[in-house]
Amino acid sequence: MIEPAMHDIIVLLSDPAAWLALATLVVMEVVLGIDNLIFISILTNKLPEHQRSKARRVGIGLAVILRLGLLASVAFIVQLTQPLFVVLDHAFSWRDLILMAGGLFLIWKATTEIHDHVAGEAEPEPTAAGVAGMTMTAAVGQILVLDLVFSLDSIITAVGMTNEIPIMVAAVLVAVSLMLVAADPLARFIGNNPTIVMLALGFLLMIGATLLADGVGVHVPKGYIYAAMAFSALIEGLNMLARRRKRKK
Repeated sequence: MIEPAMHDIIVLLSDPAAWLALATLVVMEVVLGIDNLIFISILTNKLPEHQRSKARRVGIGLAVILRLGLLASVAFIVQLTQPLFVVLDHAFSWRDLILMAGGLFLIWKATTEIHDHVAGEAEPEPTAAGVAGMTMTAAVGQILVLDLVFSLDSIITAVGMTNEIPIMVAAVLVAVSLMLVAADPLARFIGNNPTIVMLALGFLLMIGATLLADGVGVHVPKGYIYAAMAFSALIEGLNMLARRRKRKK
């Protein structure tokens, strides 16, 4: 006799709607993960070279534990959208406050990094404590802070798409596996192309501003944000090809 839990899983696997929801959630998690990967790449590139890959794996590994923990308390997460107080006809919830804090953190981090690059000073070589005193513990801590914000937003969005926790867990595991595969190549690419670093910081600044706007009730469609990012990346890709051909000539 099939146990009830196993029977539920079999029924879920045989449901085309469940597979569609899984595919949609995986795409959403991967797209949101791009923001996280850019931040992780820039942050860990400030560490000594022998610590970078480990910091990425530890940060992403702890991030998936955080996300699965949030999924386990999804009923509590949904309650975070309940209004706490009203300011200028906008009802603020815990979700809004967390998004605002995450947006401000991302704006501060991107702005300081842009200032360091624009200042024109020679960047110091990584020491045992990393560039500018950055340590692996500090890097992993900042990765988790930002991942908490992205995780909260993605889980609340996922709840609106499906009520099946196993589908959400599967989507998170698939997306994080892809992030682990892409983390090192993306970080090397960003590190080897200084102009890409500035473009990536611009992306983070825009994402931070979007999170802040969302927190105060101004909802910017994410499709516009990612379309702008894709267009900017395309233009920078063409510039890189042009520079490469000039060097060959």
